[in-house]
Amino acid sequence: MAEEVHGAEGGSSLSFHPMDQFIVQPLFGDGPVNAFTITNVTFWMALTVACIAALLILGTRGRALIPSRIQSIAELAYGFVYKMVEDVAGKDGLKYFPYIMTLFMFIVMANFLGLLPMAFTTTSHIAVTAVLALAVFLAVTIIGFVKNGAAFLGLFWVSSAPLALRPILAVIELISYFVRPLSHSIRLAGNLMAGHAVIKVFATFAAVAAIAPLSILAVVAIYGLEVLVAFIQAYVFTILTCVYLKDALHPSH
Repeated sequence: MAEEVHGAEGGSSLSFHPMDQFIVQPLFGDGPVNAFTITNVTFWMALTVACIAALLILGTRGRALIPSRIQSIAELAYGFVYKMVEDVAGKDGLKYFPYIMTLFMFIVMANFLGLLPMAFTTTSHIAVTAVLALAVFLAVTIIGFVKNGAAFLGLFWVSSAPLALRPILAVIELISYFVRPLSHSIRLAGNLMAGHAVIKVFATFAAVAAIAPLSILAVVAIYGLEVLVAFIQAYVFTILTCVYLKDALHPSH
């Protein structure tokens, strides 16, 4: 929805659209977006994958005893996610570390690239985050049944609760389980979309001379916050994945 800001001088107005930055558009030309159209989303997702490959493959191929900055970042990321999986999902969860590491690196890199000027934040789209969340949901569900068989259903049966309450709690647990992909995806997309929209609003107000200094200060402050949010949201998505994996590996309450 368009907004108008009236300038302090001359009564001129400034029209802006904070949500236009999230519109999916063809990368070449102005035609409609079809199933196989190369879009801005396609480009920034491909760039995300290229940056991850450059960091984790090219940046560490030397394996120097005194690591370069890129190698240090790659090793810190590896150790951070490895420790997270081990602490949350346990030793049994380490066999799924490659997938969780890939998930974390894609999200955090996409989040950080989205902070570049004129960039497109792919993880602000529910279509992207929903696919990631559904992949996690299906993976942990399949792992749960493969590893535990029918005993996986014990995840929904709270044996520590009074017998009369167990059926009610089982229904609640079942509903909350199937809501996981929805909350998992909306949390990531919603936080990034909201932050980028607020930055756009304050950046537009910076064009109004009377409040430009305050607007610039607000943009700098919010941008700094968004850098933190970009990492935190990747961390939250990943650690929730580890929690869901732990439930699949050890379903009994």
